[in-house]
Amino acid sequence: MLNSVMKAVFGSSNDRYVKSLGKIVNQINALEPQIQALTDEELAAQTDKFRAQLADGKTLDDILPEAFATVREASVRVLGMRHFDVQMVGGIVLHRGEISEMKTGEGKTLVATLATYLNAIEGKGVHVVTVNDYLAKRDAEWMGRLHRFLGLTIGVIVPDLSEFQRREAYNADITYSTNNELGFDYLRDNMKHERSQMVQRPFNFAIVDEVDSILIDEARTPLIISGPTEDKSELYIAIDEVVKTIPETWYEKDEKTRNISLTEEGTEEIEKLLIEKGLLATDNLYDVENTQVVHHLDQALKAVHMFKRDTDYIVKDDKVIIIDEFTGRMMDGRRWSNGLHQACEAKEGVKIEPENQTLASITFQNYFRMYPKLSGMTGTAATEANEFWDIYKMNVVEIPTNVPVQRIDEEDEFYKNTQDKFQAIAKAIREKNETGQPVLVGTVSIEKSELLSEFLDKEGVKHAVLNARFHEQEAHIVAQAGRIGAVTIATNMAGRGTDIQLGGNLEFRIEDELSGMEDGPEKDAAIARIKAEIAEEKRRVLEAGGLFVLGTERHESRRIDNQLRGRSGRQGDPGLSRFYLCLEDDLLRIFGPDTLFSRMMNSNLEDGEAIGSKWLSKAIETAQKKVEARNYEIRKQVVQYDDVMNDQRKVIYEQRAEIMDSEAVDDVVADMRHDAINALVGTACPPGSYPEQWDIAGLKERTEEVLGISLPMEQWVEEDHVEPELIEERIREEADRIMENKVAAADPALWRRIEKSVLLQEMDQEWKEHLSTLDALRQVVWMRAHAQKQPINEYKQEAFSLFESMLDKLRETVTSKLIRLELREPEPMPMIDLPELPAFLTGHIDPLTGLENSNDGDGSATQEALFGSLAGSPRAAVGPGGAATDNPYAGMNISRNAMCPCGSGNKYKHCHGAIG
Repeated sequence: MLNSVMKAVFGSSNDRYVKSLGKIVNQINALEPQIQALTDEELAAQTDKFRAQLADGKTLDDILPEAFATVREASVRVLGMRHFDVQMVGGIVLHRGEISEMKTGEGKTLVATLATYLNAIEGKGVHVVTVNDYLAKRDAEWMGRLHRFLGLTIGVIVPDLSEFQRREAYNADITYSTNNELGFDYLRDNMKHERSQMVQRPFNFAIVDEVDSILIDEARTPLIISGPTEDKSELYIAIDEVVKTIPETWYEKDEKTRNISLTEEGTEEIEKLLIEKGLLATDNLYDVENTQVVHHLDQALKAVHMFKRDTDYIVKDDKVIIIDEFTGRMMDGRRWSNGLHQACEAKEGVKIEPENQTLASITFQNYFRMYPKLSGMTGTAATEANEFWDIYKMNVVEIPTNVPVQRIDEEDEFYKNTQDKFQAIAKAIREKNETGQPVLVGTVSIEKSELLSEFLDKEGVKHAVLNARFHEQEAHIVAQAGRIGAVTIATNMAGRGTDIQLGGNLEFRIEDELSGMEDGPEKDAAIARIKAEIAEEKRRVLEAGGLFVLGTERHESRRIDNQLRGRSGRQGDPGLSRFYLCLEDDLLRIFGPDTLFSRMMNSNLEDGEAIGSKWLSKAIETAQKKVEARNYEIRKQVVQYDDVMNDQRKVIYEQRAEIMDSEAVDDVVADMRHDAINALVGTACPPGSYPEQWDIAGLKERTEEVLGISLPMEQWVEEDHVEPELIEERIREEADRIMENKVAAADPALWRRIEKSVLLQEMDQEWKEHLSTLDALRQVVWMRAHAQKQPINEYKQEAFSLFESMLDKLRETVTSKLIRLELREPEPMPMIDLPELPAFLTGHIDPLTGLENSNDGDGSATQEALFGSLAGSPRAAVGPGGAATDNPYAGMNISRNAMCPCGSGNKYKHCHGAIG
C-alpha cells in the first residue's frame, strides 16, 4: 500500500531515471538550430571532427549531445524522419549499455542509429544484432544510407559469404548480422590455424534488436559446430518399427519437461521385442553393452509419441524441417541432436542423415558477455528484467510512448473446447470483417493456423495465412495487415520486424505493384494514386476502430502475448485486443489450475457458451509465471554448465591465439615434452615410495611408447641406486638430444611451421574429444542426485579432472608425434582438383533435452580450418617460379571451395583461384 502511494507521488524508479535523461535531451534540442544551418558537406564532416575530439582526450559522453543532434539532422535529410525526444532517450539508454523497452511502432530501428553512430566513431566496430537475415539486410540498407552519408562504413553478415567478404564486413565501422552468424563465426575463428584466416576482430559494442527473443528465448540452447559420424540408418528404422507398435500403457509422458519413459511393464515387453529382432547384445536391456540401443530407443519414443508433425516440424522435399516454437518459422537445415532428428526421419520414412559430433560450442549468454558493452531493444522485456540483470547485468528501462496508447485490451474469453472456441473466433472475425476492421490473428502452431483457416473458409472470410510454410512472403503479408477488411493469421509474431501500418504500407505496395515500372511521370502518378488510396483506407480503418488483435491461445510466455498485442495501437492509433481460450489449450491443460477448476467449467458451461472474468485471467497469468520461472531455471542451468566449459574454452582459445601469434613455439613444445616425461616418471615412481615399489618395467614400456626411445632403466636402478629425479633427468636429456638433432637437420622456417601446425591440430582433436566426453557426462550426472549429491557440483569436479587428463594426453601426443616425425623431400605431384569435403553443421543444441537447431551453408570455413595443410602456410601471392600472379585475391587465404569474392557466382578454385 505504501509503495503504491509513494509511486503515485514520486513516480517509479524507472520514471525518475527517464526524467533525469531529459536534461541531455534538452542539450541535444538546443544544438538543433546550429546543426540545421550546416551544409551537407559540413554535416558529413562532423564525423572527422568528433574523431579528432576523441583523440584529444574527450569521451563519448562528452560528444554525445552534438553527435545525437548530427544523426537527427542527417536522418531528416537522408531518410525524411526526425527522431522524437523519446527516441533520443532510447538512444541514450542504448549507449549506456542498457535495454530500451519501447512499444511496437515507436521506431526502435531509428533509435539504434543514435548509439550506433556515436560508438562507431571510435573505429573499434559496432555490431547490430537482428533475429533473421532479412532484417539484417533490410536494416543495413535502410539505416546504412544515413551512416554512409556521415562517412561511416557498413557491413552485413549473411549466410554463404566467402571468408574474404566476412572479414571485410567485420572490419566495417558498423556490422549488421544475426546472432547465429556472429556466434558461429567466433567458433569457426577459433578452429583456424592462422591469425590471418580469422574474420572477427576484438569485441567492442553490440546492440541486440528483439533482445528478449535472442538473449532469453534462443539462449535456452547453445550454438554448436558439428561434423558427421558413421551411418546408423538401419538401427533407427528397426527401433522406430518397434516403438510404433507399443500401447500407451507401456510408457509415461511428462509434457512439462517433454520427456518420456518406459513403465516397468513396458521395459519387459520392449526387451522381448528387441531380442526377437536381434537388436540386443545381451538379454538385459540395461546392460552396458546395450547402451547405444537404449539411447536410440529413448529418442524414438520422443519422436513417435512426443513430437508432432506440423507443430514441432514439417515434412517438405523429403526432409524433416524444424519449426521454431517462438517465431513459427521453418528452420531449414537445422537439426536436433543426439539422434532425435534421425528418429523423426525414421518416423516419417524420409532419408536418414548421419548423426553429428560436436566440434565446438558456446551459449549465447557466454558469447554476448564477451562484449565490453552490450545493449538491447525490444517491446517486451520488463517481465524478464530480473534475468537480464542476473545473467547480463543489463538494466531494463521502459521508454514512454511518443503518443499515449489508445488500444483497449479486453478480458479473455473462455470456452469448454477447441471446437466451440474456433467457432466463436470465426464468428468474431466475420463480424469485424463486415465492418472493414482489419484483424490480426495470432496462433501458436501451424496446425492451429490451418484449422482456423478452414473455419474462416466456411464463414466465407477472405484471409492470408502467415506461418512456416509461407515465410518467404511474411514481410509483405504483415506489412499489409492493416488494410481495410484484411484478415491475417500469423503463427507467433515475435521478431517479425515489420510495422503494421493502418491503411497499408506505402513502401511494400510500391514494390509489389510498381516493381516493373521505370522511373518517370507515369510511375510518379501511380505512387501518388497509391498514397491517396492508403490515406483513404487509413481514415476508414480508424473509423472502424483500428487493428483488432485476436489471440487464439495464450503462449507460455507473457512476452509473446504482449508482442502480439503490441501490433495494435501503434503511435497513438486506436486498437483492440482479445484472447480466446479453452480447457484443451496446452497452457491450461498442462500448467493451469487444478481439476476442480476444470470440473466447474465443464459442469457450468453450455456448448458454445463463453465466460470471462478477472479471476480466470489472473489464473492464466499465474500459470504463465510458473512456466516462465521453470524456463528461467532451465536457462540458468544451461549457463551454469556452460560456465564450467567456458573457463576451459577460454584457456584453450587463449592458448591457440598465443600459438598463432608466436613466431616460434619451440619453448612450448619443450615444456610439453618435459611435463610429459615428468608425468611418466611420477606415475611409475610415486613420490615417497621405495625403489622396490617402482614400476620400472612399466616406465620403460611407456617411454618407448611415447618417446620412441629405449633406455637401460633397470641397469640405472641396480647400479646407481638413483632417485626418480635423476631418472627423469636422463630421459629428458636423451629426448632433448634427439629433438635437437632433428631440428638441426631441418629447414628452421619449415620446422617452426610444422611445430605450430602439429600443436594446433592435436589441441583441436583433444578438445573435440573432450567436448564429446563432457556431453556424455552432462547426460548421466543427473543420476548423482539419487545419491543426495548436487549434479552441478559433481559436473564441475568431473569436468576439471577430465580437463587435466586432456592436457596430459595433449602433452604426450604432441611430444610423441614430433619426436617420431621424419622429413623427406616431397615428390612432385600433378595439380588435381580435390574432391568436395563434407559439409559441417552449425546449430543449437539443448544439453538437457538434446534439442538442436541450426546449419552452416557449405561449411567451407570449417573445412578450411580443419583440413589446412600441415605447415599451415598461406597461399603465396606469386605464381610458379616466383613470377607475379594476376590473381588480385592471392594471399587472402580464401577457401578454394568458397564463392569467389569477384562476384562471378563460381567457386574460387574455378575462378580467380585457378589463375597462376
